[in-house]
Amino acid sequence: MRLMQRLIAIALLAVPALFAACWMQQPVATNAEKEALGSRLFFDKMLSEPDGQACSVCHAPRTAFADPDGAAVSEGMVDGAFVNRNSQSLMYVSFVPPLRLQPGTNAYFGGLFWDGRSNDLRHQLAGPLFNPAEMNNADTAQLVYEIRFANWKRDFNRCYDRPKTNEEKYNAMIDAIAHYEASDELNPFSSAFDLFLRGQYRMTPEEEMGYELFKGKAQCSSCHSLQPVDAAGHVLLTDYSYHNLGLPKNPSNPFYTTFSHLNPNGYSAIDRGLGAVVNDPAQDGKFRTPSLRNVALTAPYFHHGGVATLEEAVHFMVARDQMNLVPEIAANIETERVGHLGLSEKQERAIVAFLLLLTDGFEQTP
Repeated sequence: MRLMQRLIAIALLAVPALFAACWMQQPVATNAEKEALGSRLFFDKMLSEPDGQACSVCHAPRTAFADPDGAAVSEGMVDGAFVNRNSQSLMYVSFVPPLRLQPGTNAYFGGLFWDGRSNDLRHQLAGPLFNPAEMNNADTAQLVYEIRFANWKRDFNRCYDRPKTNEEKYNAMIDAIAHYEASDELNPFSSAFDLFLRGQYRMTPEEEMGYELFKGKAQCSSCHSLQPVDAAGHVLLTDYSYHNLGLPKNPSNPFYTTFSHLNPNGYSAIDRGLGAVVNDPAQDGKFRTPSLRNVALTAPYFHHGGVATLEEAVHFMVARDQMNLVPEIAANIETERVGHLGLSEKQERAIVAFLLLLTDGFEQTP
């Protein structure tokens, strides 16, 4: 009897060690598993304070993961809270290189956000998660507290080996979301233009005219590059360069009338763009050239959402100098490739027709 009791006691003592050994032997989570977890976090409205706003509210799938419903800028979790800029599409952002200065020049390229202030997807996520004008979390402790109530908690612990500290939990959360942003769902390369590059789509005469103008007289490709970025031949339609396009302020931007603690300067607020990030007035008014992929879905356009339609955006780039506009920042304006291109209305329409080929999810009819 005593021998049996001892054997039972030894077995019970071994259970925790056996459980730990089994846990340690769990396979490392695959990228696909982290992407799936990241998707659940991306669409989870518990990750704001108070609950109610997910990443997808300002980066909606139906608008190529950019601002939905034609909003110039998105409203934050707190009613009446607005940022100053239009939410960029998150599609293909995993390809954006870090911000750096071109050797021997005064020209910058790369960096996430319109002004390049973040150098990788994980760092970029700290912006909206903790911005009081967006998801409004006070700190990492408040954010990771939501894990205990999440329906993805079990997958989270399995993928990241039960992170213990708030910092470890936070890093795991943003790593999962970054994996999702780098997934095929946000980087499908499935437009008619991709088929064209593979010799599987024939452009209409109008689309072909727009393509030739894009490469030539309109000078679009000098910034919206057509050069492949990898061995697969993917074209991202940006060189990540910075330019002041001479845009006027958007007077209807709700940032000007948001709470004073978010914008103490009201209508007199000036957006310096890259200049504020690198502390160089020679870069004032410059914003990163976005990819034109899915551009037909991401209206309104430019950093402040001040141009309503794709047709108007093309016309601005072509004929800015004849429009009698007052630029928000008059220094450092791009004059070589913007504003005086002398294209006809027919040619502008052809460029728009070409840009429509850049929308993902194209299905060719037989």
